[in-house]
Amino acid sequence: MTKAFLKNAWYAAAWSDEVTEDLFERTIIGQSLLFYRDAQGQAVVLNNRCPHRSAPLQMGKRRGDVIECPYHGLRFDKSGSCVHNPHGDGRIPEKMMTPAYPVEEKHLMLWVWMGDPDLADPTRIPDFSCHTDERFKMVKGVIKMDGYYELITDNLMDLTHVEYLHDGILGSDAISRGEQNVEQVGTTIWSNRWCPDGMAPPAWDKLFKDYGKPVDHWLYMRWDAPAHMLLDVGVTPCGKPRGEGVWMYGTDILTPQDEHSTYYFWAASRAHDLDDPAYDDIWAGAIELAFGQQDKPMIEAQQKMLQLHGGHDMDDVEAVYLPTDVGPMRARRCLKNLIEAEASGQNVPEPGHRALDQLLQDDSYQDRVEPVV
Repeated sequence: MTKAFLKNAWYAAAWSDEVTEDLFERTIIGQSLLFYRDAQGQAVVLNNRCPHRSAPLQMGKRRGDVIECPYHGLRFDKSGSCVHNPHGDGRIPEKMMTPAYPVEEKHLMLWVWMGDPDLADPTRIPDFSCHTDERFKMVKGVIKMDGYYELITDNLMDLTHVEYLHDGILGSDAISRGEQNVEQVGTTIWSNRWCPDGMAPPAWDKLFKDYGKPVDHWLYMRWDAPAHMLLDVGVTPCGKPRGEGVWMYGTDILTPQDEHSTYYFWAASRAHDLDDPAYDDIWAGAIELAFGQQDKPMIEAQQKMLQLHGGHDMDDVEAVYLPTDVGPMRARRCLKNLIEAEASGQNVPEPGHRALDQLLQDDSYQDRVEPVV
């Protein structure tokens, strides 16, 4: 079954430092895109297909800010218009152009709008300002997974799997005993898990000054369509505010390459030990282990199992769900409604989350562990 993608949405295309003056290709929702920076350092995004003979422009050459097709030498400017035909009388056919895409650089990421350019509103980019906020120190990366992106959303919106799949790193038996709460405001969904009076997960326990003692642990996941997630996660002494513990924001942004594979942009923006580079390595290592060596094999194995049973996604098989699946199911339903609304020409509703900078300026934030929506 062919899966539809949300078109009128911002997709995280790359970390800012991935795109340089060199030609760079990345496929997003089935469209091969060409990225580069112009002479002023501004990002340019074009469709990678030359409209003449479908040669990939990525294989071509830069002539200043103009791209020369490697096959027949046609040249295209930043708007996608053909500006040079070296053949015959040099006449340029009216339709000789390749689409250019709206692109915004925000939160140290490049965001591409894949739908109607007239609807590309930068204010609809979800808030990941923790990437640049001086109150945090960030490590980041990107992992390619051979799995459908909604399967990964399921994984992230129901964090009870952490106790089992990430045992020894991020898992704790307090997680499955924790209190679950799912809320929705506009098109923003929170899947929150509050796990009081339990042992800290090993990765957190080693960072905590009261090593080996019970803690209150929280995992609050924010979701915005199509698959932009931010995890507020940490531990603190039982009954104490977050300011007395250790915590961070975890970025989990999924960008579908196509129906079968996904780019997973991750980051850890910690609110502790900002000046100690050792913690950069600790968190990068823990996340690459958890996501790259535990989540990735599971998602890819799950995808293969679905295909063996004649399906592609959970909607294609007779899945039996648990109460803990309410977060993933709410996100799936919201995304499905948005795709259907887009197909019928309806306006897409606004997200409903508060800006992080507003949240962090709230004097009571450090004194609480409850999620703020």
